[in-house]
Amino acid sequence: MEITINSHASIRVAGERVCYFDPFQLREAPRDGQIIFITHDHFDHFSPEDIARAAGEDPVFVVPAFMAEKVAALGRVVGLLPGERATVDGVAVEAVAAYNPHKKFHPREKQYLGYVVTLEGQRVYVCGDTDVTPEALAVRCDVVLCPVGGTYTMTPQEAAGLCNAIRPRLAIPTHYGSGVVGSAQDGETFCRLVDGGITVKLLVEDAK
Repeated sequence: MEITINSHASIRVAGERVCYFDPFQLREAPRDGQIIFITHDHFDHFSPEDIARAAGEDPVFVVPAFMAEKVAALGRVVGLLPGERATVDGVAVEAVAAYNPHKKFHPREKQYLGYVVTLEGQRVYVCGDTDVTPEALAVRCDVVLCPVGGTYTMTPQEAAGLCNAIRPRLAIPTHYGSGVVGSAQDGETFCRLVDGGITVKLLVEDAK
């Protein structure tokens, strides 16, 4: 399984399927995406022009239920509510609520999502834009990609606390260093605070 981050929270995970999460600021147009996941409709997560660069032939779009009609013209769509599960082109998918309990940016009632997908036998949790929540703390995964840029999401300290609680094998910080929010220092701080038994990789290229 190969995991790359183009920028910010734009993630590509390639296993038995090529999956993109929130394509954004793509420098090239690989057009190899088989399953495109969208966590919510903010501009840095739902970018139609970047989706077009990422999507391959006959892609499936997995989106929050309220976005299903918005992306229907792009191809096959699976709309999910928090807590729902589905099998999408052979990939097991779990929708996890993503929200700010005490900030206005991502209200719980909007039903924004993170996703746990199983690829190559590994459970990969892409948190989406969230703070530490009971739903996030309940996830069991092998790999987590979590936001660390603060302001709209977890701070590096909070994200490290989440990782130390759920104990993935690998933790990858996202949502920083792109000019939208956060800096390269956020990734370094996260790396320093995650417990030694958890491997951390810094993959946000434009923050290095």
